[in-house]
Amino acid sequence: MNREITMPRREKLLASLSENEAVVIFAASVGKLEKFKQENNFLYLTGLNIPDAIYFGMKGAKGNVEHLFIQRGIPEREVWEGKMMDLGTAAETSGIRGMKYLDEFEGVLSGYCPAIQTIHANIGNLELSRPLSYPMFRLLPVRERFPHIHIKDISELITPLRKIKSDWEIQQLQRAIDVTGKGIMDIWETARVGMYEYELEAMLFYRIQKSGLKHWGFTPIIASGGNAATLHYDKNECQIEAGQLVLMDVGADYMNYSADITRCFPISGTFSERQKQVYSAVLKTNKEITSMIAPGVKLMDLHLRSREIIGEELVAMGLLDNAFEVSKYYMHGLGHFLGMDTHDLGGRDAVLEPGNVITVEPGIYIPEEKLGVRIEDDVLVTEEGYCVLSQNIPKEISEIEEILSARS
Repeated sequence: MNREITMPRREKLLASLSENEAVVIFAASVGKLEKFKQENNFLYLTGLNIPDAIYFGMKGAKGNVEHLFIQRGIPEREVWEGKMMDLGTAAETSGIRGMKYLDEFEGVLSGYCPAIQTIHANIGNLELSRPLSYPMFRLLPVRERFPHIHIKDISELITPLRKIKSDWEIQQLQRAIDVTGKGIMDIWETARVGMYEYELEAMLFYRIQKSGLKHWGFTPIIASGGNAATLHYDKNECQIEAGQLVLMDVGADYMNYSADITRCFPISGTFSERQKQVYSAVLKTNKEITSMIAPGVKLMDLHLRSREIIGEELVAMGLLDNAFEVSKYYMHGLGHFLGMDTHDLGGRDAVLEPGNVITVEPGIYIPEEKLGVRIEDDVLVTEEGYCVLSQNIPKEISEIEEILSARS
């Protein structure tokens, strides 16, 4: 990610401000002996993978102002932490001219505060039952000493930008999806009855790291048998028994862009008749909903149609007397926006636009039968309709059984 990518983003963001409004975005901090992963809004706007930095942008009467505050390099710490990025490199990478050190932040911000009316920052959700976020903590003195300033979360401003993916962003997502698909194939070619769920997780993470990627997009779900009926099952600790169906909801992260794929397979190699029946109902829903995707379509309409299809299928299977009771076995949304966050910016009431990437993930969960099926694809909205970015990851029953039958 370089200045050619990030400078236009910042220009669009600052153009959306009213005069005397400002943006303050805090980078992520790094924990002790932990892999660093940048805060998504900071990376989106600066392209910099450095901890504890702060971006400041403001629309003033005389035009836009930008500053970037980064850590000073301390020679005595370099043997422990490595060399810090210098001001020149940060300026060249980001295209931000106003480079300063982190210990200058409060002084510089104080000079602008008398004129600022609103600060948009990545403060996150302000829940009374939780401690303040680090950005909100750093901005508390502003609220106390300049009470006229209104502090708002950045989401409202940055959502319209991040929802529309550029060609470069689609390439990053495609890379994450392709690596995830290869990891799923690794599992299908290797998994055996008696293995533990965490062994399958390890196979996929090995593929992720072998491919040069560093992170999961989210905590993986490897759920065998009845575990698949728990939507956010993440223990991944059970031994997989003969005859069980295994649900894998997984996604690699590349350049902070997350894949989100769900596939199911029978550990013994073939689907039972009941497993086929349930799987086919979910697959039918997945395909029909995908075919409806186009600019101007409401995400909520896709969800409501998925409930109608699955409700009809559940009645046909004898699980329900009335399709309106569909929530008993299909209790979550049809999908969500996908990007730098796995559940990316953009609500369920959104109208689809070209450049959106969404998931399509219908499911049926039957705890009493120890069975859960979800099939999830990542789909790009195009000018003409849609493109399934995960189309190369098999999902037909015959394809999956053929791959499993080739296990040595």
